[in-house]
Amino acid sequence: MGKNYIDIENDQGETLRYRKHVNGRGLIAHGAKVHPSAIVEAGAYVEPGVQIAAGAHVGRGVWVETDAVIGPDAEIAPHAHIGPRAAIGPRAKIGVRTQVGHDARVAGGSLIGDDETIADGERVATDKRGLRLAA
Repeated sequence: MGKNYIDIENDQGETLRYRKHVNGRGLIAHGAKVHPSAIVEAGAYVEPGVQIAAGAHVGRGVWVETDAVIGPDAEIAPHAHIGPRAAIGPRAKIGVRTQVGHDARVAGGSLIGDDETIADGERVATDKRGLRLAA
């Protein structure tokens, strides 16, 4: 049986330890909190301070940066990037290769399409078809 963790050196020369999540084998940094029912697929990285709620699904190749929050039953499609301190609301869906900036907020139930960019600090809410609602 292989080891369940990996050590990676970051850009500041610090060594971070990541463990493999039981549901999906994605890499979870020490200090991140991921609910046991959440799925974090292989190839995904979850940084320290991140919180991922029950029922959330984080796809392959997703990078969730420090102190981000992923709400219950949210879906993050493969190769998306969730910036530091960003918040994804309950049941929100983030598309493939979508970039969510630092401190950005995506309202619960929102549908963000593929290859979109949400700017740093932006607040986004959409209807069920992905059309943006007035702020």
